[in-house]
Amino acid sequence: MKRLITLTLVLCVLTMMPAAAKKAKEPVDNKKQYINLEWWERYNDPVLNGHVQTLYQKNHDLKIAALKVQEGEKLVRISLANELPQLSLDGSLARNFKSSNLQFGNMMIPSFKQSELQLPLTMSYEIDIWGMNRFRTKSIEKQLEMIKQDERATYIALTSAFAAEYFNLIRVDELVNLQEKIVAIQENIVDKTKTKFENGLCSQNEVLNEQKALTYFREELNNLKNQQSVIEHQLEVYLAAEPGAGVERTNFAAVKPLENLPTHFDSDVISHRPDFLRAENNIKRIGYDVKVARRDFLPKFVLYGQLGLNAYQFDRLFSSPAHMASAGILPQLDLFSGGRKMAILKLKKFEYDEAVQTYQKTILTSFQELNDALVSAETAKKNYDDIEKRCEFEKNLLSLLEQKREIGAAADLDVLYGQERDLLIQKEDVISKINLVISSINVYKAVGGEDLYKIVEHV
Repeated sequence: MKRLITLTLVLCVLTMMPAAAKKAKEPVDNKKQYINLEWWERYNDPVLNGHVQTLYQKNHDLKIAALKVQEGEKLVRISLANELPQLSLDGSLARNFKSSNLQFGNMMIPSFKQSELQLPLTMSYEIDIWGMNRFRTKSIEKQLEMIKQDERATYIALTSAFAAEYFNLIRVDELVNLQEKIVAIQENIVDKTKTKFENGLCSQNEVLNEQKALTYFREELNNLKNQQSVIEHQLEVYLAAEPGAGVERTNFAAVKPLENLPTHFDSDVISHRPDFLRAENNIKRIGYDVKVARRDFLPKFVLYGQLGLNAYQFDRLFSSPAHMASAGILPQLDLFSGGRKMAILKLKKFEYDEAVQTYQKTILTSFQELNDALVSAETAKKNYDDIEKRCEFEKNLLSLLEQKREIGAAADLDVLYGQERDLLIQKEDVISKINLVISSINVYKAVGGEDLYKIVEHV
């Protein structure tokens, strides 16, 4: 009886032991940090801020990314469970029919039949002497970190793409407004040119050229309206809104490019990027896989035991003679596997070398994307400043034309042409302004979704 109690205590202790497996940490909700609403508030657009929050709540791609993280967390939990002892109840009820060929020495056992009842608790535990199971779990944990970085990359890419399309929609709205004015002016020019032709003051070629210009302006207006609809439909998908629901946006005049945008960062700024962190975790993950493959050549030791009841009659199932217990250690060593283990080890080493090359390429790609984004932002700022000056020059020229018309030194057609040129310059200004805004979004994305001004402050 004492041996039975001792074995029971041993089984309980082995069942409760942590087996070097630490408890899985509660997942931290970093979704608000991924959205980085504080950065988007710098654009002083409450409508954009509202849309970003709607993205966080409704966007399907973000929900899919979150579900993948939850799937990864369960894989970690499964691996942790594999590190622990396994305990099961393996009950059985059998009816045995034995023939008379059973013989013990000179004694022949006659034919008989009997029932057998078993209610054993079966325990098995692979003693993780070499740390293989622990390394497997660490590998899966690193895989989970990679999935989390993929989720963060999805948040950064999706919010950046949405914001860029949002400002593009504002750009197209203003371009449509300006193009409608250009079409109206060109229609007026066509009418006045026809009048000049009827009075013999111009050739028919001039009339045809103005009519051709009118068709060109109308065609451009149609294309802009088509682009307006396409962008609006895309934004509806981002927001998981019903088709045709429309997308609220601010007026172009309220859009303000960010001022004093940082143009220089330390080299370690790329360490915030999700692709960099993913590549780093991938090296660590495959490193654990290599360790597992190496230790797979070593012997394994499985601790096993049973504790329960075994009887041939139901009414004697709970009596003292029915108690059963057994325990032992089962060593396992593969003597020949056809080269499979060596092939797996070499495979993991190749995967490790590949991961290192991917990591180094990610560093170069990160610097390239960051430098490209900074150069584009700097160029966009210079172009915007130059076009602002051109707009001012064109307005001054138009003002002079209007003054000359008042004193009879210029005709109405001259003023209409001046107004048309002014509107065309304004279109370039609209495009340049939105390009400047989008260039700041590209820099934000290139540094890994970090607030550019805060990065500079921490340097």
